[in-house]
Amino acid sequence: MELVRQLISNYRNNQMQAVNKELGITDSHAIWFDLPKLKKFIACIESEATKANPDVSEEDLGIRFYYASYPKAEDWAMMENHPIEKEYAERHTLVMVPTLKKADETGEMLNYDFCPSNSGSILAMGSKTGKSAGAETLAENHGTLSPPHDTKVEQFP
Repeated sequence: MELVRQLISNYRNNQMQAVNKELGITDSHAIWFDLPKLKKFIACIESEATKANPDVSEEDLGIRFYYASYPKAEDWAMMENHPIEKEYAERHTLVMVPTLKKADETGEMLNYDFCPSNSGSILAMGSKTGKSAGAETLAENHGTLSPPHDTKVEQFP
């Protein structure tokens, strides 16, 4: 418990403070995803990967978490097909992308980003209709950021 508390404190006292000072904002310090959304994303990765290659094992699959940030409020038009509140403007987020373990040119086994349903490299988040707008890659993004949402539920506020 103390290690977790210290790691969170390190982030807030260093990276978060630097971002807040540089951008002049109050960035979020946490993101929450509901369990059904995570399970659905994992099930989709497994399903699409086995459709593409029935020999893919669970041990070959993973998820890479990319640090990301939402656009400025004045650039919010790019978000019109995505179910994300404008109050998230400029705050950090996470983008989850499936990975597949495979050998590189030297035979070393590495976890590559991949889209199980095609070979594209464009990330897309779910749209308001539940379908991906212009989807080229299976990715998940929208969790609940804190702030702007209430921090009273957090063990490490």
